[in-house]
Amino acid sequence: MRDFRELKVWQKAHELTLSVYKGTACFPRVELYGLTAQLRRASVSISANISEGAGKNSRPDFARYLQIALGSASEVEYELLLARDLRYLDQKGYDELATSVVEVKRMLTGFIQYLSVSRTGTAG
Repeated sequence: MRDFRELKVWQKAHELTLSVYKGTACFPRVELYGLTAQLRRASVSISANISEGAGKNSRPDFARYLQIALGSASEVEYELLLARDLRYLDQKGYDELATSVVEVKRMLTGFIQYLSVSRTGTAG
C-alpha cells in the first residue's frame, strides 16, 4: 500500500480539482446541477481514482485505476472546452485549467507506462 499524498501526480490532480472548484464558482446558477457539478465530479474523480489505486496491492490494479483517472481527466478536458465555448470561462481561465489537465494526463500516462514495465517502485 502506498501513501497517495506522496505521489506527484496526485498532488497535481488535487491542485487541478481545487482550481476547477474556484473556476466554476462563477458559472451561471442554472448550471449548478449541470456543467458545474459534472466538471467538479470529474475533477474529483481523477484524484479519487489515484488514491484508490494507490491502496491496491498490485501494479496491474493500480494501473487500472490510473487508466480510470485518465478517462476522467479527458472528460474534464472536454468540459473545460465546453465551458469556454459557452463563455462561462474566459480564455485566460480556460488556458490555465486546460494546461493543468494536460499536465495531469501526461503524468498519468507516464506513470501507467512506468507501472507496466517496472517491477518495483511507486514514483509518480
